[in-house]
Amino acid sequence: MAEPRRLERSLMAADTLFRTRFAPSPTGPLHLGHAYSAMLAHDLAVQNKGEFLLRIEDIDQSRARTQWEDWIFRDLKALGIEWPKPVLRQSGRLNAYRNAIQSLWDKRLIYPCTCNRRDILDAASAPQEGAAPIIGPDGVVYPGTCRNYQHDVFLVPPATTLRLDMRKAIAHLATTDFAFIEQGQGTKTTVDFSADKVIDKIGDIVIARTGLGTSYHLSVVLDDAFQKISHVVRGQDLFEATKIHVILQKLFNLPTPVYHHHKLIRDKTGKRLAKRHDAEAIRKYLDNGATAGDIRKQVGLRP
Repeated sequence: MAEPRRLERSLMAADTLFRTRFAPSPTGPLHLGHAYSAMLAHDLAVQNKGEFLLRIEDIDQSRARTQWEDWIFRDLKALGIEWPKPVLRQSGRLNAYRNAIQSLWDKRLIYPCTCNRRDILDAASAPQEGAAPIIGPDGVVYPGTCRNYQHDVFLVPPATTLRLDMRKAIAHLATTDFAFIEQGQGTKTTVDFSADKVIDKIGDIVIARTGLGTSYHLSVVLDDAFQKISHVVRGQDLFEATKIHVILQKLFNLPTPVYHHHKLIRDKTGKRLAKRHDAEAIRKYLDNGATAGDIRKQVGLRP
């Protein structure tokens, strides 16, 4: 295992300023889990004399609403969080995503996929496979149905789902060992992972979805590098997805930030909060008289 401090120097962005971000999607009200993540990231930026950025992840324009974006701004301000303006919106970064996708296409590292979720599940569950489907960060690991596509055109096919051929991507990188720095438990540790596990347990991830022209994984990697994010603060549910992001960072020759995966805020039954849990919306607490200090205490942060 690499020595953490030496590895951190090689992975972090050249810009040494501590810079983190909170990147919500304007598709519903922020809940207590969002409050915890945003306040924790803001606290860390203040403690390290760094910078906290707000980014709006609005690539899914069919679900994004101006109303929810306005609520994001209002709720974060009520929590005592400040950020520099203007705010970066993913909807304004589509050309950057297209260029990145074209570069992967030119290297023949991605391919079109016409499979729907049912197709994938059926193929992965076929009797000849001999085992239950493998579940990765993106759900059922893709069985490779469309992988043998022949690249006989120069431009990326429009309006289609595109997948990264993970085996080809690993071969292109010419390395089998990967790592990132994790500090979510209070101390910095090196998380090592192998190419074989990425291929077998993650597989050919979606790099662009039909109708969106990009994916969460592609956009977040490109945007973090664009904004020179040095520390990514986010929920523990995205820990395994970080391995995908490291691979993409290597493919695009981008720096790997330090990661801080924090605990998840759960409801009384132990379920992770989601935007459908309107009863846990920050706005309802604030409208009922709760202060920023009250919410900090409720999610386990010091007032």
